[in-house]
Amino acid sequence: MMRKNAKFDRAEVVNNATKLYWEKGFNGTSMRNLQDVIDMRPGSIYATFGSKEGLFKEALNRYADMGIEELLACRKAVDSPLKALKLFMKSAVLDYTNSAPSRMCMLAKTMGELTEDNADLLQEAKRLLAKIEAEFVTLLQEAQELGEVDSNKDVHKLARHIQVQTMGLRTYAKACDDHTILETMVDDVFKHHPF
Repeated sequence: MMRKNAKFDRAEVVNNATKLYWEKGFNGTSMRNLQDVIDMRPGSIYATFGSKEGLFKEALNRYADMGIEELLACRKAVDSPLKALKLFMKSAVLDYTNSAPSRMCMLAKTMGELTEDNADLLQEAKRLLAKIEAEFVTLLQEAQELGEVDSNKDVHKLARHIQVQTMGLRTYAKACDDHTILETMVDDVFKHHPF
């Protein structure tokens, strides 16, 4: 008799759950959906992650980490922190339109979906948005050091501006399938920027 291999790849499970939650949202994802996608029974999900909420929290963190990894890859790809921010925004707005489970930012989608009944998850989404914004601040500080951004500008305010524009354009992309228009809108954020 062959024994089933019980080896468990937590990262793979969290990645698969992230895609599912990103597509369907927290409330739209049933335990049955999770069971089918991550190939774990409810008892194993609870034993490993504590709850559906526990797995969702790990998925939110994985999503934020993916965004930060993308931002760092953009910085390595170009010779300027401002160009890296623009490349990141284009990637988030244009590339995700076809390849991502949802065009919307998963963190923004979570903020829009959940109520105070899920205060813990809302707080986690807010914390992760702040973590990503802090990465924008780091790049903007570098841009200031290189003379790309006026030294009198508040980099925290600029980072919020980048965050709002990125989330807004990603949401708008759900209603606009024209990549040329979307690309022009990203260009305009940096052409008419407050930097």
